[in-house]
Amino acid sequence: MRRTTFHRASLAAASLLLLAACGSQSGGDDKGSGAVSAKPTPTTTSTPSPSASGSAAGCTPLTTELTTADSGRTYCLAKDGTFRITLTGSEQRPWKKITAAGDTAALKEINYGIMLRGEDAGSAYQAMAAGTVTLSSTRPLCAQPTAPGGVSCKGIQEWRVTVKVS
Repeated sequence: MRRTTFHRASLAAASLLLLAACGSQSGGDDKGSGAVSAKPTPTTTSTPSPSASGSAAGCTPLTTELTTADSGRTYCLAKDGTFRITLTGSEQRPWKKITAAGDTAALKEINYGIMLRGEDAGSAYQAMAAGTVTLSSTRPLCAQPTAPGGVSCKGIQEWRVTVKVS
């Protein structure tokens, strides 16, 4: 009689490894928990190609959506290109409205297309003319104390990207 214990044990171990690998993907949740957000990801209709974005040195072709993870980067975008920004906050740490500085005529704010929760910040833009624009937002680094005498901090988390329109 042939023993099959080794094969069953191998199959069980391989299944566990496969399941562990599938669950190890981290979501865009900025709380550091690695949990996947229950908020659906908006769909987009077009993605500018790298060649159409006028990719310059130190400049990443802009995709259709920017998130909290994209902070600190510089992006290139061709005239008439569009993109969306979604910053997911929390009730204790809400994002402020996204502001633009620099050649503000280079980007025109357009209809975002979805409704946001009060603690989130979002905007959509269309490239209108050549120029460089810095988009930014801030939120508290720490949650505010919920009771008198609670510990608090004055830190601010900043989100900032630079968009070069060509």
